[in-house]
Amino acid sequence: MITYDRLYIGGSWTEPSEPALLEILSPHDRSRIGQAAQAHPADVDRAVAAAHTSFESRAWRDTAPAERIAVLRRFNELREEQADRIAELITAENGSAAWFTGAGQAALTRQANAYFAAAEHFDWERTLTPSDPDALVRSVVRREPVGVVAAVIPWNSPFSSATSKILPALLAGNSVVLKVSPENSLSMGLLAELIDRVELPAGVLSVFPAERETSEYLISHPLVDKIAFTGSTAAGRRIASIAGAQLKRVSLELGGKSAAVILPDAELSAVMNGLKFGSLLNNGESCIAQTRILAPNSRYAEVVAALAALVGSLPVGDPRDPGTFIGPMVRGDQQQRVRDYIEIGIAEGARAVCGGPHLPPGLHDGFYVTPTVFADVTPDMRIAREEIFGPVLVVIGYDDIDDAIRIANDSDYGLSGGVWSADRDAAIAVARRIRAGTVTVNGAPVGFDGPFGGFKASGIGREYGAVGLGQYTEYQTITVPDRG
Repeated sequence: MITYDRLYIGGSWTEPSEPALLEILSPHDRSRIGQAAQAHPADVDRAVAAAHTSFESRAWRDTAPAERIAVLRRFNELREEQADRIAELITAENGSAAWFTGAGQAALTRQANAYFAAAEHFDWERTLTPSDPDALVRSVVRREPVGVVAAVIPWNSPFSSATSKILPALLAGNSVVLKVSPENSLSMGLLAELIDRVELPAGVLSVFPAERETSEYLISHPLVDKIAFTGSTAAGRRIASIAGAQLKRVSLELGGKSAAVILPDAELSAVMNGLKFGSLLNNGESCIAQTRILAPNSRYAEVVAALAALVGSLPVGDPRDPGTFIGPMVRGDQQQRVRDYIEIGIAEGARAVCGGPHLPPGLHDGFYVTPTVFADVTPDMRIAREEIFGPVLVVIGYDDIDDAIRIANDSDYGLSGGVWSADRDAAIAVARRIRAGTVTVNGAPVGFDGPFGGFKASGIGREYGAVGLGQYTEYQTITVPDRG
């Protein structure tokens, strides 16, 4: 069993303000896998004070960008060395299938390298050529760090969420307080260990788990300059209201109800192979999962049958087993939430062509649900509009391309989506009309050089690459005489 009885605050392991340890239980069988200290407001005060003092000292923000890049490359190298252990810890904590946590390690490397490349070519400072040749001044435009960043991340993909925030924030010269979910106390404890080994200046980074009330205390703290949050839309609205009242900078990566638009000429075997991952990654506990399947009415029955066959064939069980595709939900309340939505779908008149509210055979000890596909779904049903965050897919029919785009855009969300077609140019043309931050064509993976984020209720701001790095900076303009 793993124990973290101290908190990583301001660059050192310190005694928590409250000594009680949280028991970390396996979502697979509810066995105890570890225990960890949790942060409370007094710990937040220490972390934020250390971050503020560090920022004001300029020890990190005045470090040359090339040196900051080198330090964080070292962190990424240490993370790569521990890839197997990280994957195992997340599988144990979250119930994420081993295939997913293993594959995620290579994605973390690509994500980090994209940030490093962006930082190497970033416009940290430039002198503008005056638009007016008779101008008496020239302008020097600089990118300054924002200050103290409160980064708050969810449980479903902790290392990805953490690195998508701490890397750009630190590369830009900020100080960071990273608040993680209690469920991820063990994997994020390991992250803190790796960060500790690169020896950042004192106070630059704190990492600790805490409950929601402590999260709100953190983001409301007067010494926090920017909030970077990934999580539910409901929580995002609350955070945005706090940020607005205090005029804090804020970026929000929120929920989704993404549509996969299957065009009439799409090759179904390729579509099903892609949706296996694009719709059901991480047990369906993913904000980018394409859970609304839009099928042409001319092929509706064919799509429903193929999707039911696919989902019904996926192995459900112990997430540590390399043969398992779908593991348990992270907690009992999440399990109940997903099962409740399945019941709602049945009550709304949708047809469960595979799965249902029953538990998978032989898996009653963990937080399992039966992967489910609904047909005969209309766009106004709750199961077609609300984020379920589990392995539940809905199939909606459409008449023509304009109808498909209308249905895809008829959503409060706009985080992601996908288009499938034998004609790539036709698919791209449809993708251009979908109001979502990221739209993939024929199952292409999300890239890390371009910006990632949502339209509408899916968030504010962007992550990844140069745009994501820029979210952690402020512009400063210095004007100087053009002559003399």
